[in-house]
Amino acid sequence: MMEEIRSGFFTSNGGVKLYYQDVGSGVPIVFVHEFAGDYRSWEPQVRYFSHRFRVITFNARGYPPSDVPTDSASYSLDLAVDDIAQLLHHLEISDAHIVGFSMGSFSSLFFGMRHPELARSVTPVCCGYGAEKGWDEIHKRNFFEFADLLEDPATASTASDQYATGSTRVQFRLKDPRGWSEFAAQFRMLSCVGRAMTLRYVVAARPSVLDFAESFRKMTVPVLLITGDEDEQTLMPGVFMKKHIPTAGFCVLPRIGHTLNLEEPALFNAMLYDFISSIELGTWQPRDPRTFATTQYLEQSDH
Repeated sequence: MMEEIRSGFFTSNGGVKLYYQDVGSGVPIVFVHEFAGDYRSWEPQVRYFSHRFRVITFNARGYPPSDVPTDSASYSLDLAVDDIAQLLHHLEISDAHIVGFSMGSFSSLFFGMRHPELARSVTPVCCGYGAEKGWDEIHKRNFFEFADLLEDPATASTASDQYATGSTRVQFRLKDPRGWSEFAAQFRMLSCVGRAMTLRYVVAARPSVLDFAESFRKMTVPVLLITGDEDEQTLMPGVFMKKHIPTAGFCVLPRIGHTLNLEEPALFNAMLYDFISSIELGTWQPRDPRTFATTQYLEQSDH
């Protein structure tokens, strides 16, 4: 029987209408896209996971056919987190596995902290960009400059192409020119206004994950952090989160840049499937406290 693709819109905070697609049946997985993509960026995952799960993708505010608000108050990390909750409410889903990539990784991570009752797990992919001290202001300046270029019709196309061949995207282009060309073309056609507003008020405004050690230590939701070893600015933040989140695993895939789920979909899908399956089977447990005793070489015993 052919699997039906269900699609529609839901209304989130501020009356903003967001587009979603829903395919498959069973335990739900929600995929939250990155800045340089939209719901189509998850196509290799939708095709793979919808054989076994109910898979939901959606477009963030600023990404047509979702609404593209022109006021800054309609964009923030907090609103992005709430949008996931509103999507689940609209679809009458009690809880779901939440997978977020890059921009979406922050949304998924904070969703797990703020709404643990709604998250069966969270998988932040390539999370933490700009977290390290000294880089935060550099990235904010770069993001605002890039937003200005994207808003100007005279420079938007060139700026998009330069971004798509940056230091963490070139790996994808070298391995898979056909796939990269599709990614770059989709990015180029996204809303200039939506991308600029998102850069200024979501990406540039988000906090550093290094400031949330205490909140991370209290997390109870299963977490899998995934990144590529050539996505350098996510490596140290990934280690930091792994050290502080007691339910977290950290997967670093070799010779891979930032466009991880498209660059190496088979590796990515295998890691994510193993993680979600272990949760559904009840075998993913919080870290054994003994593993934190890194200064001790022998197990302490009363005997």
